[in-house]
Amino acid sequence: MAKSSRSKTSKAWLKEHFSDQWVAKAQEQGYRSRASFKLLEMHEKDKLFRPGMTVLDLGAAPGGWSQVAGQLMAGKGVVIASDILAMDALPDVTFIQGDFREDAIYEQIIAAVGDRKMDLVMSDMAPNMSGNSGVDQPRAMYLAELALEMAERVLEPDGQFLVKVFQGEGFEEYRKALQSRFRKVVTRKPAASRARSTEVYQLATGLK
Repeated sequence: MAKSSRSKTSKAWLKEHFSDQWVAKAQEQGYRSRASFKLLEMHEKDKLFRPGMTVLDLGAAPGGWSQVAGQLMAGKGVVIASDILAMDALPDVTFIQGDFREDAIYEQIIAAVGDRKMDLVMSDMAPNMSGNSGVDQPRAMYLAELALEMAERVLEPDGQFLVKVFQGEGFEEYRKALQSRFRKVVTRKPAASRARSTEVYQLATGLK
């Protein structure tokens, strides 16, 4: 019974995925994922990128956000990207594969950052969803908290932190934590984000 239910869910997801206009646009325009359009829209609204920036991309695979960052910085910037999953190489992107919850990977990221301070830390991380919100939501919030800790360590004072968060238990507490640490926090829900998804993005600017 459970297997049949999962099979139906998987087929429904695949049907939605391949009929998705953003997936089609990504394929047509050479982007690695539909998530690229989320970042492009947020950049249009919030002017996230400029040439010469230093950017840390957490949860980067398959590379859609790093790809957009490189393009919008016109190849004149530094992108350090990390993910548990493998990612094909991109120009001017230093990729570190592994789980940054592990000390060894965390230290590799810090070593790659070096003495620089990041202008932008962005996290599109999400756990593997089980469909059980009681399990998925705490995992998602934990990743968002880890991303915030990293941002606090490596951001320059006027830098920006862009993070995916899922609305639900812990969301309001997390937003309050951002507001206590940054001068400005806004919420974004890009058009390319599925309407049924509880995901929203928090853009925090200016470490206090």
